Amino acid sequence: MTIRTAIDTDQKSWDAGALHPLQTWAWGEFRKAMGIEVVRVNGWQLTFHRLPHTPWYVGFFPKGPLPDTRMIEKLTRIGKEKRAIFIQLEPNAVTSEKTATELKKLSIIPSHHPLFTKYTYILDLTRTENELLAAMHSKTRYNLRVAERHKVTIQEDSSPKAFASYLRLNEETTSRQGFFAHNRIYHEKMWNMLHKAGIAHLFTAVYEGEILTAWILFTWGETVYYPYGASSRTHREVMAPTLMLWEITKWAKAKGYKTFDLWGSLGPNPDINDPWFGFHRFKQGFNPTLIEFVGSYDLVVHPFLYRLYTIADTLRWTILKLMSR
Repeated sequence: MTIRTAIDTDQKSWDAGALHPLQTWAWGEFRKAMGIEVVRVNGWQLTFHRLPHTPWYVGFFPKGPLPDTRMIEKLTRIGKEKRAIFIQLEPNAVTSEKTATELKKLSIIPSHHPLFTKYTYILDLTRTENELLAAMHSKTRYNLRVAERHKVTIQEDSSPKAFASYLRLNEETTSRQGFFAHNRIYHEKMWNMLHKAGIAHLFTAVYEGEILTAWILFTWGETVYYPYGASSRTHREVMAPTLMLWEITKWAKAKGYKTFDLWGSLGPNPDINDPWFGFHRFKQGFNPTLIEFVGSYDLVVHPFLYRLYTIADTLRWTILKLMSR
């Protein structure tokens, strides 16, 4: 069983085979900068996160290929070497009858706590602007006209000043919504690494000299991704986020990208009381295609420790949610 660990001179060939931003060399370097162990083997990039005050780790394999028996065998071996209780796999693979059948054959179980949503929204950038506009919900088209009448301006702005505004708005947004989010150090290191690599791009929406909305976009292959966004509670009436998404769509089309992954959806039957419902509905207004991934799975390496971990993690999240209220 051959397991080849990548070295620094492999960076160019590694990125040539990476199918998602979270599998790129730059993303791995960012995670290293955060003090997280990164393992690159056989074209797979994993991270290992040490559990506080223990010698044990949790592995994470985001947006890799659909697993098969040989992959699971190799990952199990790696997990044992790294003292991982389990490795969480979140493949970048769309669900189907075939994939569901293949996954049932493997020694993996549905994840205790998925990190990514099972669904996402995709905009087809090969369609013309008129086709995309015609497909929008009428309220979304109306909000575009509102933003244009208020002379909201959208631009790609990677300046330190714009990034400082992004950080401020991100803290405001997470506080307002009551979400658990990455801290300032995470965003700073992520931006520094991925912007330098040409993957991360910062866009701002400005109204009367004030930045109301700031988004960080990833570009990789033929796809644009929308992983991070923040907005101000002021001047919500000018509909800056709606114009932001539309102008980025046009920018991406002009650059030759084929798809726009809006990075998450609640699925086909969303709960209107879900705290993410507002984001879901906002994206839905552009009439994107709903995509269902195969989901998140745990490859359990140490079953007894895994049971203890799931109990402790469930208790932790229960306490955090109570505290957020």
